Amino acid sequence: MGKKGEEATALFYQGYNCSQSVAGAFAEETGLSQQLLLRLSVGLGGGVGRLREVCGAFGGAVLVLGLLYGDGSPASKRTVYPIVQQLAAQYRQANGGGSIVCRELLGLTRPEGSPVPEARTPEYYKKRPCPALVGCAADLLADYIAQHPPRRDPPPEDGAAQTETP
Repeated sequence: MGKKGEEATALFYQGYNCSQSVAGAFAEETGLSQQLLLRLSVGLGGGVGRLREVCGAFGGAVLVLGLLYGDGSPASKRTVYPIVQQLAAQYRQANGGGSIVCRELLGLTRPEGSPVPEARTPEYYKKRPCPALVGCAADLLADYIAQHPPRRDPPPEDGAAQTETP
């Protein structure tokens, strides 16, 4: 596992959800505080609000891709969507050619239904593939960023658009 995978996995073991763990590992790259990234990504955990849909680790990676390669314009979809699809294909392949769907990665036949997260116990960590999935998503994202450096400066810390004054 690479450096970003290790950082993301460490966040997961601190109690953050999959999405937060991946997004939080990329504070330096995005130019945003880790705390802001953790706040932005919290609802994507558990397959989006524990609905067990799109894997939170993958969702955290997509959030970072949008911050780094999107420019906020409607046209940036043309840039970001192909990157997301490429990362999805790599994530599926890295996880046995399977899925980016949380419940499928967890081996569930249907959503669990409860919005209440499970307690993080040793048994929890033994039965979940999430630490490995978090590490995988973060490492794939780090590899993509290394091979395709963003062409613009990261957004300002407060997220406000920078404007020039004449």
